Amino acid sequence: ARLVESGGGTVQSGGSLRLSCATSGFTFSIYHMSWHRQAPGKARELVATIDSSKRTSYNVDSVKGRFIMSRDDAKDTVYLQMNDLKPEDAGVYYCKADWPSTYWGKGTQVTVSA
Repeated sequence: ARLVESGGGTVQSGGSLRLSCATSGFTFSIYHMSWHRQAPGKARELVATIDSSKRTSYNVDSVKGRFIMSRDDAKDTVYLQMNDLKPEDAGVYYCKADWPSTYWGKGTQVTVSA
């Protein structure tokens, strides 16, 4: 299995980024997908999930209303649209696939300047 994140970069506070996670090597459509992030010196945290029925949930209160997670089963790709970015959103963003197996991507860096 392979998960490759892209779309990270440096953006000013208030800006937007769209992260993508392109996958291969497993049956993407049946997997629950999630985005996690890790800021320097902090533990990795779950940001958002989407299940095989495209139902989403957001685990971090501060991203609700600003981040939108989606998936395209035809492209085996999951996305995270991030709007109104804040410095506290900075970190490495990881894509994860769950059930029946677990796979992680290597991450993409997001930097938000004040």
